[in-house]
Amino acid sequence: MLIRKLGRGVALVGVGMSKFGAFPDKTSRDLFVEAFQELCASVDKGFDPAEIEALYIGNYSSDLFEGQGHTAPIMADAVGLTPRPAVRVEAACASGGVALRQAVLAVAAGMYDVVLVGGIECMTRLPTAQVTDTLGSAADVLYETPAGFTFPGFYAAIATAYMHRYGMTPEHLMHVALKNHANGALNPKAQFNITIAAWMQNRIQAALKKGRPAPTWRDEWDFLHDDAANPPIAWPLRLFDCSPITDGAACALLVAAERARAFTDNPIYVIGTGQASDVPLHSRTDLTTLPAARTAARIAYEQAGITAQDIRIAEVHDCFTIAEVVAGEDLGFFATGTGYKMAEDGVTARDGARPINTSGGLKAKGHPVGASGVAQAVEIFKQMRGEAGPRQVTRDIPLALTHNVGATGSTCVVHIYERK
Repeated sequence: MLIRKLGRGVALVGVGMSKFGAFPDKTSRDLFVEAFQELCASVDKGFDPAEIEALYIGNYSSDLFEGQGHTAPIMADAVGLTPRPAVRVEAACASGGVALRQAVLAVAAGMYDVVLVGGIECMTRLPTAQVTDTLGSAADVLYETPAGFTFPGFYAAIATAYMHRYGMTPEHLMHVALKNHANGALNPKAQFNITIAAWMQNRIQAALKKGRPAPTWRDEWDFLHDDAANPPIAWPLRLFDCSPITDGAACALLVAAERARAFTDNPIYVIGTGQASDVPLHSRTDLTTLPAARTAARIAYEQAGITAQDIRIAEVHDCFTIAEVVAGEDLGFFATGTGYKMAEDGVTARDGARPINTSGGLKAKGHPVGASGVAQAVEIFKQMRGEAGPRQVTRDIPLALTHNVGATGSTCVVHIYERK
């Protein structure tokens, strides 16, 4: 495969993000406006939104979640950007990451100098069963859906295959959840900005307030092993292994590199972008890896002229805890069959050798599926500029990565970022 360099430099100069969570009184356009307003305030030297030439909006299914199709021009109107061209990008849970890639390619090709990328999803208006059905439409409805698979089941199959081959236990996945909740507790935008230990204490206090006996959990491990507190969803995945149903929006402003210093003295450059597709999960011969992620990463690394070992920090797609384990290997951070040990050993912690998901990840930050890929870029932008507050990684971050997956890896997109 011929891997071409970007035609010209592309810089990220501003970002914004709504609070992630459940907001029954808000629509996706309300959340998009919040994210856009924060983006405008984040541009150090200020800018006129009239300079924006096009919009790319990641969104999986506003049609089913909200009954609203033709979403992109709705978003353009909400922030006063008509008649600019507005394109909705759908790639399941990778919609935001693919929207970001399309914007990068448009700027790199010289078509536009200033482009707005957005990601939106408003999921919580539907009952959980209907959310499950809506998300399930990203699977293969001819072969997988009739067999009864939902996405917890898909990733449970990945987890059990991985456990059988490499010796991982459910406790290794619990370490991933503990780490990401610890990070999310430091992120004011996270849906679950609370540690699992604090969650446990809240449950104890709630029981006492209701006059019930206090649960006898000694620590987080007792809590996570309690089938009532952390029920099995699809073995070996329990509730705290699964990302939540979320409403949220995120935005990023991309500009041609030669214009970046007019917006900020501290731009972050996108120097590599890779995307790949794959067959549905039922057709794969190996369930312990996502081949599209490996291909997308290889393209992005080669385009950027770096290797996996050059990356200092990453936001990866942890829709389930096993997804973070597999991602670390697919991206080349860890040897095959060793990724499950990294959270337990502290390697992927904020102060570890390879921090992963400092935002809290999809697991704790939340997963409004169309917005997640753009929200990953928001976290990387803040971390690379030293603006992540109490969750800031103290090490120098010259190079970083985002990894966004659609469905069970039928789509994967990887971006490489550089601070010069």
